[in-house]
Amino acid sequence: MKSLIVGALQLPTLGMNATRLEFYLKNAAKRDTKLMLFGEYVLNHFFGELKSMPLSMLKEQSAKHIEILRRFSAEYDMTFVAPIVKVEKEKIYKKIVKISPRSVHYYSQQILIPYGHWNEKRFFDNEAGELREPMIFKIEGFRVAVMAGFELHFDRFWRDIMKKRVDLVLLPTASTFGSHCRWRELIKSRAFLNGCYILRANRLGEYSDGELKWRFYGDSMLVNPEGEVEMMLEDKESMLIEPIDKESLKEHRRAWQFDRELRSRGEL
Repeated sequence: MKSLIVGALQLPTLGMNATRLEFYLKNAAKRDTKLMLFGEYVLNHFFGELKSMPLSMLKEQSAKHIEILRRFSAEYDMTFVAPIVKVEKEKIYKKIVKISPRSVHYYSQQILIPYGHWNEKRFFDNEAGELREPMIFKIEGFRVAVMAGFELHFDRFWRDIMKKRVDLVLLPTASTFGSHCRWRELIKSRAFLNGCYILRANRLGEYSDGELKWRFYGDSMLVNPEGEVEMMLEDKESMLIEPIDKESLKEHRRAWQFDRELRSRGEL
């Protein structure tokens, strides 16, 4: 049975010292983990805090973490996927980096949160153009897609997931305000309808905007193609490590045939 060991780190914003991160990664490597996901605003401070941070400090923070992850990727033969804030020509972009032992690739988030209390769309310089498919790559025979947390809500991206027969969707989030139940049900539904695993890494920590305290509650999880939660973390700093397997994917697709019905009508 073909399987892949995947992991998710449930953390608040990391400091510049790599000791804490190394502790988790060393343990993950002992369990033969090949793919590790970080939550949003773990390599960088939370969005609300970025507004008062000098660009030079933000640039240094991101560069340092990329350097650390590249070193650990080579040392532990592990691929990392993590949201990252990039400063390029005095502009700030919200991206997701994929770091493998041999390469570094970036995905620019395409749809950003536009609300009054949390307006990433106004703050970041990401282009709001025609939508493209998410980052998709292969590892150990599995096809993996990377989707920013807010993008989970848009059917356009899930059409690409089904069309490309993606096995695993990586979903880094920074969910707060007691939205546990809504996110759980959304993730389970998307996994079932698209015949894939979904691995979510949600950050921890608190942020106060002067009027309200934002609490990031964890709830990182792995959901299988049947829409069942295989493992879920609670609200403490921790690490999730679980296998995903090809047979579960094949059985679900054979049984429900959602993609076959769409392909037969030229919809995929």
